[in-house]
Amino acid sequence: MKKTIDVLQETKRAFLETGVEKTKKNAALEAIARRLESECDTILAANRLDTEASREKYGEVMLDRLTLTPDRIRAMARGVREVAALPDPEGEVFSSETRPNGLLIEKRSVPFGVIAIIYESRPNVTSDAAALALKSGNAVVLRGGKEAFRSNLAVVGAIRKGLEDAGLPGELVGFVEDTERKSADELMEAVGYVDLLIPRGGAGLIRRCVEHAKVPCIETGTGICHIFVDESADLSMALSVVENAKASRPSVCNAEEVLLVHEKIADRFLPMLEKRLREDRARKGLTPVELRLDEKAAKIIRGTPAGEKDFDTEFLDYILAVAVVSDLRAAIRHIALHSTGHSEAILTESEENAEAFVSQVDSAALYVNASTRFTDGGEFGLGCEMGISTQKLHARGPMGLKELTTYKYVVRGNGQIRG
Repeated sequence: MKKTIDVLQETKRAFLETGVEKTKKNAALEAIARRLESECDTILAANRLDTEASREKYGEVMLDRLTLTPDRIRAMARGVREVAALPDPEGEVFSSETRPNGLLIEKRSVPFGVIAIIYESRPNVTSDAAALALKSGNAVVLRGGKEAFRSNLAVVGAIRKGLEDAGLPGELVGFVEDTERKSADELMEAVGYVDLLIPRGGAGLIRRCVEHAKVPCIETGTGICHIFVDESADLSMALSVVENAKASRPSVCNAEEVLLVHEKIADRFLPMLEKRLREDRARKGLTPVELRLDEKAAKIIRGTPAGEKDFDTEFLDYILAVAVVSDLRAAIRHIALHSTGHSEAILTESEENAEAFVSQVDSAALYVNASTRFTDGGEFGLGCEMGISTQKLHARGPMGLKELTTYKYVVRGNGQIRG
């Protein structure tokens, strides 16, 4: 097993000596997509070992995050091709100005260099991250979790073969084989090797990176996402949106964790919600949603009394915290106190209330009459994403190609000197 420093040195050397040649980017991504498809059986065999080893440790939802299928591998390849089809952000000129002294000053997009990403559970992140990094002109060092080690190693093997098929060094995609905590700390402290660190995982991982990284770090991912059902909402639509946001894939960061209901409609809406999320789903053979209720909601429907931390928890499971609020202002205050700044939604027929919500709620993505599940690079037209940034610098929301570049100034003159 290579040491983390050896992986960093290899990747940095490949970036400095060869880089990701602009003329070879799309051919390399197409070759990677083909390799993912042709090596599907190898990747699935590795993934089966991971899932079997994890079956006793994780519940159904977390196992779903880890599991690959032929369809999911085809989707990974399709995602790589979608990234290839996007405009190349490298070299884009943001502004160009000729100064009175004759200097031409251009502000130009450039890659960061070597991006490191620490992530958990989901092997598809391996191909997404590599594709985005390469298309934007960056090399990447990947460090996944131990639960997906074999899967990630197999996916990286296919990616490196694709790079070599296109005449680029496989070392442009580095892979840290050490899954102990020490290797993550080494990436956080890799000054001179890592130009940008992106943690993609649970709250503990993200907090550790943000608090301890010595290299530039983007805070991503943790999603305590809220939906507020306003008094004017179409209740039938609200039921569909809430069920989709909570139960379509509860293990992801854009899933709804908290439902706020206007008190004027709570008596009508909450019994409908209980039936939809519990009785109807059970009858269909689907997993019912556990409702954790504040005092007002508990007076209307059956459920589990909400605990002290339930409105500050990213459940990533079939659990929904529910509160009844007095009005829009109370909903906005609740979100300000409990949100992680990821995604929030209002369901309303009032344009005035919708505008107040999107103006006053400070999160990366805000929705009016739609599910929070759309906060995703693919759904936003970015191909896929490196993560969902919940901070305000340097990127916010789904991080696609443009968010993986920075800029520099290029100044052209003909002998000017400053007096």
